[in-house]
Amino acid sequence: MDIDFQKMGGLVPAVIQDELTGKVLMLGFMNEEALARTEETRLVTFFSRTRGCLWTKGETSGNVLHVVSVAADCDRDTLLVKVRPEGPVCHTGADTCWGEKNEADYTFLHYLQDFIRRRHEEMPEGSYTTSLFRKGVNRMAQKVGEEAVETVIEATNGTDEGFIYEASDLMYHLIVLLTSKGYSIDDIARELKRRHKG
Repeated sequence: MDIDFQKMGGLVPAVIQDELTGKVLMLGFMNEEALARTEETRLVTFFSRTRGCLWTKGETSGNVLHVVSVAADCDRDTLLVKVRPEGPVCHTGADTCWGEKNEADYTFLHYLQDFIRRRHEEMPEGSYTTSLFRKGVNRMAQKVGEEAVETVIEATNGTDEGFIYEASDLMYHLIVLLTSKGYSIDDIARELKRRHKG
């Protein structure tokens, strides 16, 4: 990765984002050595401007940031580091340095969509998702129907916990079916947006 460290005197800002929730967790600075350490250890390491040295996030608190990916922006002078955090990120004990809750939201559906797409491409042995793809579209469609019925039963005669459980099964199997047909939840979102009149 070709980064322009000279533009800001040897440092570049590093935006830290939770890969699952999409929340921006914090902002730090990296020099070439910090970036190399981050890529080598897969733990986010910054350059401390106040102490003048490298520091790995969580080295004292234990709240480390596991690196998923590192990307440079179009000007090659800012990094986007997607992570999976262990514990709160801010030194105040908050989830983020902006005081936001780092909770999973609908963006997890995109993560799940990508996971299912990879299963469809790689077809690993021993995977339930792989077994669905191998059984074909008729079985996948049947599973969506079964899960829809179970969701309706829980909604009308079951518990709230059971309803959410079955609705989650329904969503999962629907995404599998969409993937098998070459579509995704983004296609559904586009169609719903087209219908929405405000």
